[in-house]
Amino acid sequence: MAGYPHDKGRIRSSAQVTSAAIIVTMRVVVIGSGIVGAGAAYHLSRRGAAVTVVDGGYQGDATRAGAGIVCPWVDHPEDDDWYRLTNEGARHYPGLVEELGEDIGYAKVGALLVAEDPADLEQVRALLRRRRPGAPEMGEITDVSTPSELFPPLSDTLSAILVPGAARVDGRAVRDALLRAAVSMGAEVRTGIAALTPDGQVLLHSPDGSGQPLAPEGTAGSGATPAVTAGGAAYPPTSRAHGGGQGASWRQAAPSGPVTGGPPGVQRPLSGAAVPLDADAVIVAAGAWTGEVCRPLGVELPVFPRRGQILHATLEGVDTAWWPIILPRMGPYLLGFPDSRVVIGATVEDVGFAPRVTMGGLDEVIRAGLRVAPGLFNATVTETRVGLRPVYAPGPALIGPLTGRVVVATGLSAYGLTAGPFTGRIAAALALGDTPPIDITPYAPNTR
Repeated sequence: MAGYPHDKGRIRSSAQVTSAAIIVTMRVVVIGSGIVGAGAAYHLSRRGAAVTVVDGGYQGDATRAGAGIVCPWVDHPEDDDWYRLTNEGARHYPGLVEELGEDIGYAKVGALLVAEDPADLEQVRALLRRRRPGAPEMGEITDVSTPSELFPPLSDTLSAILVPGAARVDGRAVRDALLRAAVSMGAEVRTGIAALTPDGQVLLHSPDGSGQPLAPEGTAGSGATPAVTAGGAAYPPTSRAHGGGQGASWRQAAPSGPVTGGPPGVQRPLSGAAVPLDADAVIVAAGAWTGEVCRPLGVELPVFPRRGQILHATLEGVDTAWWPIILPRMGPYLLGFPDSRVVIGATVEDVGFAPRVTMGGLDEVIRAGLRVAPGLFNATVTETRVGLRPVYAPGPALIGPLTGRVVVATGLSAYGLTAGPFTGRIAAALALGDTPPIDITPYAPNTR
């Protein structure tokens, strides 16, 4: 079956049409096994497509490091395109949880927006009131006079308002559940490095040259991989690229460090024989590495990595499972998970492809976290994580056809776990030639 013609941003099938349905088994390769790629594979498999997911095993993939905050209503007050995508992403979760039928760490625990000065809460309060008629799922916004009653380690000097509809989710569990479900419906997950040819064909390079599928229970990101290096020209971020800047979104700090990412000049060694993967359509959801993957198509995509470092701490014997998410005006977020675990993060660093946990980064997270929640002073640090969030320099995100064969889906920045599965659904619809669930015009790549 040949590649599909491109028409008004859609990839069309030339399959036989009957009065009942389109009878076709489309072959779709998904490059990237993070939460967007896994979401695409899941939705494609539900539609009966023959799906191959390529897990590149890149160090620093964002999904494995993300904290898992789903609270879109407090951010992007002046950017309707960003807000629409993240809001629809949040709405997508309850149905997805029901479909998957397993624990993905999703729970509506609410979010406390906290500040030292109560006056600092007025702007976001007004934003929430304005948005609530169109997003009743956020719940009734209420003042909380003693937020430490809901999150005991908090400072007793803080004022707060509660957004009860906010949820947290385990990004790794979501991604793994999506891939398991896709595999159960016939998808394959292969490990290796995918390379595109100028006409959008996919060549798979794997360490042993086999490109063999992973076992059905296999999950993405397994196995050691070579270190990555940064290169290419710099693309300074715009305010849209990182959520609106300090004066806009409630919780998005300005990035620190020089922007050295540019179009990912990452050189991954292509070891082993190249194995062609048959595909009628290709979805590139390779996160911060998307620009490098797509370069053979003759396009330069200004996608760069933004590093985030977070830490996990435990409070032995304390039930933290239903603690609300803590969102200060600026600074670290905090959220509880089962097993007495609290997550604190994250740094916002434009330092190129450097997926390293640093002393300075941990110092920043710990100091800021203890200012908000001094009761965590004796908590045990059990894990540190680092992820390279993909940022599309023009903003807000990058979703749409690049060619008649290739669809791109990336650039979700700090909102990958909020909007990732829904973005995967959009990409799947585009690959199948369907109308996407929302208008993708604001996110479509500019390849002129």
